[in-house]
Amino acid sequence: MTAESTPTIQRKVVVAACFGTFLEWYDFLTFASLAVHFSVLFFPADDPVAALLASLATFGVGMIVRPLGAALFGSLGDRHGRRTIFLATIVLMGVSTVLVGLLPTYAQAGLFAPAALVLLRMLQGLSVGGEIGGAAVYLTEHAPTGRRGLYTSVLQLMGPLGMLASTLQIIALQAWLSEADFQAWGWRIPFLLSAVLLAISIRSRLNLHESPVFRELREKNALAKAPLRECFRDRHTLGRMALLFFCISSGGSLLFFSAQVYTGVFLKTAVGMTPTLAGGLVTLATLALFPATLFCGWLSDRIGRRPVLLAGLILGCLAILPVFHGLQHFGSGPTPDTTAVALLLLALVIPLACITGPQTATLPELFPARTRYTAVALPHNLAAGWIGGMSPFMVTWLGTRFADPLAGLWYPTALLIVAAIVGVIFLPETRDRVLTD
Repeated sequence: MTAESTPTIQRKVVVAACFGTFLEWYDFLTFASLAVHFSVLFFPADDPVAALLASLATFGVGMIVRPLGAALFGSLGDRHGRRTIFLATIVLMGVSTVLVGLLPTYAQAGLFAPAALVLLRMLQGLSVGGEIGGAAVYLTEHAPTGRRGLYTSVLQLMGPLGMLASTLQIIALQAWLSEADFQAWGWRIPFLLSAVLLAISIRSRLNLHESPVFRELREKNALAKAPLRECFRDRHTLGRMALLFFCISSGGSLLFFSAQVYTGVFLKTAVGMTPTLAGGLVTLATLALFPATLFCGWLSDRIGRRPVLLAGLILGCLAILPVFHGLQHFGSGPTPDTTAVALLLLALVIPLACITGPQTATLPELFPARTRYTAVALPHNLAAGWIGGMSPFMVTWLGTRFADPLAGLWYPTALLIVAAIVGVIFLPETRDRVLTD
């Protein structure tokens, strides 16, 4: 057993990759948790609907620039190694997030406040674009053969865990502080805490070893000189990138934002539920996602990636509209049926887990080693940023346009139908792929 494959090294890789990804998502999704509050803090309050849309659009801006970060950091990762890029992306995310916590509000600085917020969201998006695909590649290239699905599924828990940490922190702050104090300064605490998390993450990543697959490529002098150009020139790689964009990453991001991000916004705005109750119910669904994701990762090691992924896409098509209809019915009124709401939220966890469980292993398994970082990061972030990231805004805008908060949910449903059809036709089985090829 080589040094790179020993259990000790594997544990260090998991801790460093997962903690860094947790910080990325904690930082990135704290804004989503506070979108309703930011609509008041950073935008003119004379039109609440317009302010909420502007706040969600600012969140979406960070998602839109993710592909730029993927192209930049992915190319550097294929040419110069995974470890260095991990350090760069985490520093960029941590610093930009701390600065969000120091921004003046619209009442204090006028238009400078939303302009600065948009700029920092763009820097966050660039960082996440380089981090997400790279972490999947790095962790999978260290994974033990035959257990990649379970081993790498832990990385997918970092998104919901980051959201959970953010949500619980905000619930606690809202419980301890008056509404006036929370609006005045309490909202800054989750962002400023990133400074501590950043220091821990940097220390863990400084102890990382380079990926054994990348080291082998470097020793053979087989590194790609222009990874992005190679990806677009190779028809097989380009086809797999299109599959990743239209199927796996689009479907996963749509389900994640529908189940973990937009549900909280929907319960607070369309249903009228108190922020504390809505946050608590979404937290329960997030907790259920943890074991479900690990199980689906393990299952993909046993029966293959393809059947598990297709099950998630198809179930997602069928679940979104009925679930949100049920949330509106059982969650409205002075005494919402919290048990029914919790069960409905859990109904979205199952298809999401079917995607998140095998997803981390599947992405690197689709591509050759020399351009793997770029080939994974670019389409994955295009889908997550341009399709999944814009879904809260699109759903809210369509709901406002048609005067029905449920009308916008046809957006993720229709795109999930497309993803399922593409998957049924084109998705290969990748479970036994040799990663050094």
